[in-house]
Amino acid sequence: MTLLFVGLMRLLSHMPLRGIRVLGHFLGWLLWLKMKNRKHIVQTNLRLCFPEKPIEEIKQLTRAHFVQFAQSLLDRAWLWHAPLSVVESRLKWLGTPAAFSQLAADTPKIILAPHFVGLDAGGLALTLKASKPVAFIFVPQHNKVMDAWVNEGRQRTGNVKPYFRHEGVKQIMSGLRQGEMLHLSPDMDFGPDESLFVPFMGVTAATVPSLSRFARLGRAQVLTLVTRMTPQGYEITLHEAWDNFPTVNLFDDTLRMNAELAEHIRATPSQYYWVHKRFKTRPEGEASVYKKAAISR
Repeated sequence: MTLLFVGLMRLLSHMPLRGIRVLGHFLGWLLWLKMKNRKHIVQTNLRLCFPEKPIEEIKQLTRAHFVQFAQSLLDRAWLWHAPLSVVESRLKWLGTPAAFSQLAADTPKIILAPHFVGLDAGGLALTLKASKPVAFIFVPQHNKVMDAWVNEGRQRTGNVKPYFRHEGVKQIMSGLRQGEMLHLSPDMDFGPDESLFVPFMGVTAATVPSLSRFARLGRAQVLTLVTRMTPQGYEITLHEAWDNFPTVNLFDDTLRMNAELAEHIRATPSQYYWVHKRFKTRPEGEASVYKKAAISR
């Protein structure tokens, strides 16, 4: 089945973008109808993060998220298999001259890339733009065929230096100190180990403070890279390096990261990765937020 999926994705890479997006739209609606557990997770996340929004708007955002999630999944067909000239024509960079100057500087830097549905598009765009290999921290897929396909796709430009989460951080720190560029996406619930409970969009969330730690130990600047889906492909917005970061306070630094993420999420709320149980790990004594009754259609 996995081999069939990979083969289908290779075939889809020859289709016009509009056709792929139409297929993604129908796939998204199908997932929204069939994946009731994931729909409940998305709705719960949205209700917690946007308590001011009425239920009908939460439902609309949920449907929109499933559509954009599915479209981004099928977009990997052309991102990973279409000619690079086609790929580059669908990736639009935005940002100030100062931000691009900082990106090009031969100094240690961390590219904070939040989990929007276009995350892989932004990562690929970065490897096309960077003058030397970009370091990524990869998490192996459970299926070996899928793992090989994902890794091959993410490294298709050759301008990638892969690290793996289970290998620890010593190599990553060494690379940063030698001037590497690290693409980092720490905005997920990785469990209680080494996490801090820090507010995320008004909700206490287990958050790994790796951005602050890596920036301090690697003596690196932090630039935010936000990738948003558009009808033409993706817009990749590079933001200028953070001032006065990191500090000596790990909690405050992590709180700042979550506040920065919240600002970008509010700009396009349906495109954030809400299918993930962002609030799965709760402080001791707190009940799971995902056991509450789901919103009806």
